[in-house]
Amino acid sequence: MPRRHDIDALRVAAFAILILYHVSGVYQVDSDFHIASSYRHEWLDYVRIVFNRWRMPLLFAISGIAIGLSLPGRGLPGFALRRSLRLLLPLAFGMLFIVSVQAYCEGVAKGTLEPGFLRFLGRYLQVRPWPEAGFSGAEYGITWNHLWYLAYLWVYSMALLALTPLLDSRPGTRLAAWLARPRHGALMLLPAGLFFGYLVVLAPRFPPTHALVGDWYLHAEYFSVFLFGYAMARQDAFWTRLQDLRWPMLAVAVAAICVELLLKAAGQYLPAGDIPPALAHLPWGRIERGARAVYMWSTLLAIFAWGHTLLNRPMRCLPYASEAVYPWYILHQSLIVLVAYWLIPLRLGAWLEPALVTLATIGGCLLLHEFVIRRVSLLRPLFGLKPELSCGRTATPVAATIR
Repeated sequence: MPRRHDIDALRVAAFAILILYHVSGVYQVDSDFHIASSYRHEWLDYVRIVFNRWRMPLLFAISGIAIGLSLPGRGLPGFALRRSLRLLLPLAFGMLFIVSVQAYCEGVAKGTLEPGFLRFLGRYLQVRPWPEAGFSGAEYGITWNHLWYLAYLWVYSMALLALTPLLDSRPGTRLAAWLARPRHGALMLLPAGLFFGYLVVLAPRFPPTHALVGDWYLHAEYFSVFLFGYAMARQDAFWTRLQDLRWPMLAVAVAAICVELLLKAAGQYLPAGDIPPALAHLPWGRIERGARAVYMWSTLLAIFAWGHTLLNRPMRCLPYASEAVYPWYILHQSLIVLVAYWLIPLRLGAWLEPALVTLATIGGCLLLHEFVIRRVSLLRPLFGLKPELSCGRTATPVAATIR
């Protein structure tokens, strides 16, 4: 297969957005983030909705595409072993030694833990429940916070490997090829109905927890886009058709998010008595969920369409950025929480504080990746990198980075 530079570039962009999204959690009104600033902005709620609907589905779809391009069916046991080492080793290391920084800062900021990180770490590494519940996940003794993505991705990867014989069978490949050739552009939006069903049936019963067990709504959504990515990875007809529809998909996405945001604003600011009776009886909840489902799906299609159109070409910095994605992902949220923990008491201002948190997080990721992680052979596998030191001299295959 030709090199898919657009998938590499979209992965880098998606994780860059993830860093900014997590920074915004510190400043969101009614934030449930691990640390909160005294500077809150209501408009961030709307910005976060714009990104939150598709940011994680995009990452899982990219992961499915990367696996589809790597053809794991040619060596399933070896692929499963490599996949497990690449995902579970950084997950275990990150939970013990990286995420522990977040847990400590959160507990001290809430007043449920005494200052003293080394003493806290010694207790944390015992992996015993904390009766005082000083941080998110304290009842389990250890937490994975933002690293939940690695656990979910490993489970989906193993499930996909179990399904690979069926998906790669003649009926399975014929079905994928048929789905990749919609005769009408509107058919591209049909899967939005599936996601609408998840929102109506599963979301109220199984609200998102990121706890893996029992998180059925998120599993349904994420595994669906993961399978979609795998099935469409090598369907040239799909990508050609998608490019032709890049403007319509973008228009649908803009219209759908406008509907959702307008409904949110109306519910927040419009007094109930000002709603005409004829409109008050409409199923606004279902309309909002429908707009949300259409927005998520059409945005994914638009991103892939425009990415394939504009980014599927060699770029000098892309191999290095592709390698950096995994270490930066593991590090970024702990750096955000740590820097915010240091800066919040200084009361630097509503704009200077978040700017410094963002710059310090990016700078910390850059310095730790460039001068420590990628240059120490023992550390590289713990952050998802190959043991050998590439120093950016060779291109990183699309299937070799975090998927």
